Amino acid sequence: MKKYVSLYLMLLLSAFSLSAYAGTGHSHDKDGGHSQHANAEPINEAQAMQKATQTMKNLAEKGVIDKSWSTIQAVKAEKKNFAKGDEWVVSFYNETITDKTKQTLYVFYSLDGHYIAANYTGK
Repeated sequence: MKKYVSLYLMLLLSAFSLSAYAGTGHSHDKDGGHSQHANAEPINEAQAMQKATQTMKNLAEKGVIDKSWSTIQAVKAEKKNFAKGDEWVVSFYNETITDKTKQTLYVFYSLDGHYIAANYTGK
């Protein structure tokens, strides 16, 4: 259990470190945070898969997840409804991972393309 808590914390911390990779197309609030634009265009399934693939590769390069993930392609992207609203959930499957509970990686994005999180549970 301790191992999973540590992994979750590492994934959570990596989410904050990935903000350094943020590109154009977003703005900062007066307090420095990201703001959602009322007129932000939603991304489509292909764009969600492309963004999630780049995020997953960044996590692998940083050692947050196993390096073998860097060559894995997205399996699917689907819109799911969570407590805070709809999100894109992009799934990756890596059969080379021996721990069956970590063979599927889920990367979450807002509908307008902002990275939210990544985990092995899909929740």
